[in-house]
Amino acid sequence: MLICTVDIYRFSIPMVPFSIATGTMDYAQNVFIRVHTNAGIYGVGECSAFPVIVGETQETCLAMAKDFAQLWIGKNALHLNERLRELDLFTARNTTIKSAFDMALYDLSAKNAGLPLFKFLGGAERNAVTDITIGIHTPAEAAKQASEFVQSGASILKVKLGKDPSEDIERIRKIRELVGKSIIIRIDANQGWTYEDARYVLNALAEYDIEFCEQPMRTWFDDYLPELVNASPIPIMADESCYNHHDARKLIQQKACNSINIKFSKSGGIAEALKIYKTASETNVPCMIGGMLESRIALSAKLHFAYACPQIKYFDLDTCLLGHLTDPCVGGVAYEKYNLKIDTSAPGIGADANEDFLTQCESWRIE
Repeated sequence: MLICTVDIYRFSIPMVPFSIATGTMDYAQNVFIRVHTNAGIYGVGECSAFPVIVGETQETCLAMAKDFAQLWIGKNALHLNERLRELDLFTARNTTIKSAFDMALYDLSAKNAGLPLFKFLGGAERNAVTDITIGIHTPAEAAKQASEFVQSGASILKVKLGKDPSEDIERIRKIRELVGKSIIIRIDANQGWTYEDARYVLNALAEYDIEFCEQPMRTWFDDYLPELVNASPIPIMADESCYNHHDARKLIQQKACNSINIKFSKSGGIAEALKIYKTASETNVPCMIGGMLESRIALSAKLHFAYACPQIKYFDLDTCLLGHLTDPCVGGVAYEKYNLKIDTSAPGIGADANEDFLTQCESWRIE
């Protein structure tokens, strides 16, 4: 099955501005691709650039996508490891745009086998309930939004912190006071704290029954993580500190985290994400599947991945609910309140882009 053309789209999704400790996004900087083959089928891939986290923008992703596509023209799409290795040999990092190409190859391979992706990966359907994220707001505004989410059926809240330690503590106090004790609360500092701030805030929040804290400090403080894990009454989840399975191995060996957040935009896609999962599961370190600001296309691939990885314990798959003002996807995963479901009979990822939306997107064809 030879690759004959690759279509690349500037897949910008307007959204309500979303703020975390390291920045604000007012549209999803996504790229969508279709990898066409001489067998008459194509694979789809999507990535979402979040510059302040991964260091890629929509522009850098588009530029690299054109180069990646040239590498693959005329080559066998089913030789997945060879194709992905070509991208790694061409450039270090650039994991966000690599994840779109990786996704398209997995979609093609599963379609060729006539299987939904999770079955192609050896998985089985299971229950998946996502959290819903509260961005950086005043404590009163955050508590109000938390209450609204709970009223809409949410049972798990993920609260962004990391700007001001005192306000962070007050934000959680007000949320817990308003939503009660039965709602699960997770927190994510997105690298916003120093070691001293992290230790102070995490100990101050102990009384509020926090499930875990994602990425409390900048990655250049990773050497402080083992000390923080020992000092914190709240479990620590590594996010930006873990891009690949080598990062996972080192974090686990150093006892520098209690769990790991897997994101395709960091790992470069499904192939490396599976290696991270294997590394963590061998030592019984639980994982979460998360994302940036992807549409339901990439979200569908992530749910398939989670179906194939039964020890993924946590789901942070609310990206489409975080203020997207349009849905550019057809087929794919659906939300039943905060439960995720997918058509388990559709081959591949089971999702594609809406043609009307694509006509509005700037695009390039590489052949």
